Amino acid sequence: MKYDPEKHHRRSIRLKGYDYSSVGAYFITICTHQRRCLFGVIRNGVMELNAYGQIVAECWQQIPQHFSRVQLDAFVVMPNHVHGILMITNNGRDMAITNDGRDMAMPCPYQGKFGKPIPGSLPTMIGSFKSAATKRINIIRSAPKTPVWQKNYYERIIHDKSSLPRVRHYIQMNPIAWENDRLHPQNPD
Repeated sequence: MKYDPEKHHRRSIRLKGYDYSSVGAYFITICTHQRRCLFGVIRNGVMELNAYGQIVAECWQQIPQHFSRVQLDAFVVMPNHVHGILMITNNGRDMAITNDGRDMAMPCPYQGKFGKPIPGSLPTMIGSFKSAATKRINIIRSAPKTPVWQKNYYERIIHDKSSLPRVRHYIQMNPIAWENDRLHPQNPD
C-alpha cells in the first residue's frame, strides 16, 4: 500500500487515561516508514531477515535488558512491520502475569501527563526499541536521521487469557499469510 498523507495522518491511538505501565499483556504492531519493505523477504511462508531485519530482531530481544519488568512472548519481523507481545510483570501494585498467561491481571487506569515519558511504560519501551533499531540501521546504510518507522505504533491490550493463544497464533502464522496481509505492499487499504 502506498503512503497517502491525506489518509495516513498522525493522531493519538492510545486509550485515554490508561496506565501503560500497568501489569498486562500487550500485542504490538510497528510499521516501517511509508510501509517500505526494509527487513527482508518472505519465501515459501518463511521470513528471511536481511541485515536490517536482524538488527530489529536483536533490538527486540534486548528490551528486557533495559526494562526489567518486561517478558517477551511471541514475536515476528515481517518485511515492513513487526508484531510482538510484551508482558509487563509485577510492578508492586498489581498481581504478576506468567509467560503462559496464567493469573493475568486487569490493569487499572490512571491519568498520565501527555508528552512526558513514563519510565517503564509501554510507549517508553517502544520508543527506546525504535530509536535503538533506527540508529543501528542508519549507521549501516550511512543515512543519519533517515526514518525507519512510522511515527506511531498499534497496540492492543490483551484483557483475557483466552485471547492470548489466538494472538500468538496470529503472530506465528503471519509469514505464511503474508500475501493476504493488509500490510502487504500490493494489497489495497
